[in-house]
Amino acid sequence: EVQLQASGGGLVQAGGSLSLSCVASGFTFGDRGIGWFRQAPGKEREGVLCATGNDGGVEYGTSVKGRFTISTDSARNTVYLHMSSLKPEDTAVYYCAVPRHPISSYYFCSGYGSPLDVWGQGTQVTVSS
Repeated sequence: EVQLQASGGGLVQAGGSLSLSCVASGFTFGDRGIGWFRQAPGKEREGVLCATGNDGGVEYGTSVKGRFTISTDSARNTVYLHMSSLKPEDTAVYYCAVPRHPISSYYFCSGYGSPLDVWGQGTQVTVSS
């Protein structure tokens, strides 16, 4: 069974850093890439950082570019979202997702994925001012 397990959320002060992890089981990240999304209360889900394109391109959400990066531990089949200079507006539930079909990073982050995409359960990040 294909599954994603996101973790690492928590409470952090503004200006601080936090890293989230997304562990995959049943498949290998390298074949499909990954997207990180978030949803704040009362807001629509938005793409934070996506790296699904075959050309290695990475798409960043407008508000996180320069502050968020990703890294991969292939041995653990884990992808990390490293967040720095956190702001209260970064508070949200963060999800990792893997596309079922090939898709560019731009379109995946823009919400044009498939209902068959695999999603993790989400992890809460709260940034205090």
